[in-house]
Amino acid sequence: MAANLGYLRDPMAYSSLEACLNDLEKHGHLLRIKEAVDPNLEMAAIHLRIYAEQGPALLFENVKGSRFRAASNLFGSLERSKFLFRDTLKDVQHIIHLKNNPAEAIKRPFAHIGAAKAALHALPLKNPLRKPVVYEEISISDLPQIKHWQMDGGAFVTLPQVYSEDVDHPGIMQANLGMYRIQLSGNDYVPDKEIGLHYQLHRGIGVHQTKARLRNQPLKVSCFVGGPPAHTLAAVMPLPEGISEMTFAGLLGGRRFRYTYIDGFCVSTDADFVITGTVYPEETKPEGPFGDHLGYYSLTHPFPVMRVHKVFARKDAIWPFTVVGRPPQEDTSFGALIHEISGSALKVEIPGLKEVNAVDAAGVHPLLLAIGSERYTPYAPTLQPAELLTIANHVLGTGQLSLAKFLFITAAQQNESVNTHDIAAYFHFVLSRIDWKRDVHFYTKTTIDTLDYSGTGLNTGSKVVFAAYGDPVRELGSDVPSVIQNTPAVKDARSIIPGVIAVSTGSFISYNDAAHQINNMASKWDKERGTLHNIALIVVCDDAAFTSATLNNFLWVSFTRCNPSHDIYGVGAFTEHKHWGCHGPLIIDARIKPHHAPALVVDPEVEKRIDRLWQPGGSVYEWYKKHKR
Repeated sequence: MAANLGYLRDPMAYSSLEACLNDLEKHGHLLRIKEAVDPNLEMAAIHLRIYAEQGPALLFENVKGSRFRAASNLFGSLERSKFLFRDTLKDVQHIIHLKNNPAEAIKRPFAHIGAAKAALHALPLKNPLRKPVVYEEISISDLPQIKHWQMDGGAFVTLPQVYSEDVDHPGIMQANLGMYRIQLSGNDYVPDKEIGLHYQLHRGIGVHQTKARLRNQPLKVSCFVGGPPAHTLAAVMPLPEGISEMTFAGLLGGRRFRYTYIDGFCVSTDADFVITGTVYPEETKPEGPFGDHLGYYSLTHPFPVMRVHKVFARKDAIWPFTVVGRPPQEDTSFGALIHEISGSALKVEIPGLKEVNAVDAAGVHPLLLAIGSERYTPYAPTLQPAELLTIANHVLGTGQLSLAKFLFITAAQQNESVNTHDIAAYFHFVLSRIDWKRDVHFYTKTTIDTLDYSGTGLNTGSKVVFAAYGDPVRELGSDVPSVIQNTPAVKDARSIIPGVIAVSTGSFISYNDAAHQINNMASKWDKERGTLHNIALIVVCDDAAFTSATLNNFLWVSFTRCNPSHDIYGVGAFTEHKHWGCHGPLIIDARIKPHHAPALVVDPEVEKRIDRLWQPGGSVYEWYKKHKR
């Protein structure tokens, strides 16, 4: 069965994923993989290796078990991501700036004519009539069944555009387009009839499903895959209030978002594939495991199941995918591009906030670094956080920022300079100034990222704000104090960055055992607290050599393996009127706990199998010889 849809093609805009890939190839940004490649682990392994080598986008021309080609690494670098939107990026930034600063448009109307022209592409275009596109009806099992990591529960869609509508306000302008994980096979899903729909806290589709459930009716869902790259980015973009994902896709893509309806389901007529189906109230099935962006597996949990209605594929459709794992990965470039586009929006939404960095190396949500303003008490003789705490509360109450576990926030005085993207310098600035007796603020029994298993249960854990402001209170040192080195429980101790020490002890057994062990060490160190004046933070970990080897290792270990309320200790710790603080260095227990999810590890046998592509005659050989040797 085929459905006749249509589209219009604007000049200077990608009308399809294939048009984008052809453009990338024309400019030397695409590598074709001609060998037959197994979607079970091999394709993901090739992608990961090419990404690590800072390589080009990939087009897999021969996917075993599927007649469809597949593409990955389109957004593999910020430079390539910006290249994809080179004709529209400045106008989109301009429009978002005007959205945040409407008075600017009133004061200088003729300076914004280009933005007004770009905005013509924003309104979606329903039922285009010219040049019909033939969509073939296929099955889920016809799609490339890409399994990324050994313990994954099955094949997954990793670049889906999941579309749902508000049952109270139907129509595309009130719809939500999000990037929610889709499991195509495995577990208890009936093959070709059911797929898994994994979405987390603070996602728009959750609001839509809640409204549908209150009416006791199923929610209609469409999953678009492929199409112009602007559609993919729109699905993951945290847009300012009042800008829909479909209008953003038109703005960024330089052409209006094309759509129609088939059997009551919205269908993007630009997508390479469309899966339509329904989600029924209270109907869930086990979803996962899945190797995820924190560098660990997200485990099996009940999530909504989507009953498949129909699956459509364009002629010569191409299946886009990415691979997520311990950062940096391709989604790192997504984050960098999002910051390029909308970095100014948060500053308008949160008064006093100057910048915030969701640290990619720590898995994004576990760690935020922020810079704010401190204007509340200019008359006070003692400089201490005040406005910063108000800003911190606002940050932790804003969208996906609310999933953060650790928020460091500071402000610069006159003649001081700090930024959140020079991470080592930022830590030096904050740790030089923070007063652990005053500047630690916990939020307990609250929500954290669904994918973060350091907490007390799914979606649950704690948060902590470290707010530092004022003159330096310590000079940070890089030597490991002898009192730490000579502690019997310490197997290895190494400096990570100035003021931060990694300490290896025995493995974590239980929280009671950890509290006994770490408090004993802290008590010993407290007796010689004066020798620790150059140390601000001690990280108790499984492997001090690994944790201290790179800044990224420190960030990943320390902030993905810690639940603040359970895993923070201190030298000279005290509680006063329900406020916790410490007189000496803060201690983070960042050891692996029994309830943590396993870390992602590459399969050596798969690595051997894909070596053939890097050998003479292999698809990667000439590129590798030219660029890497």
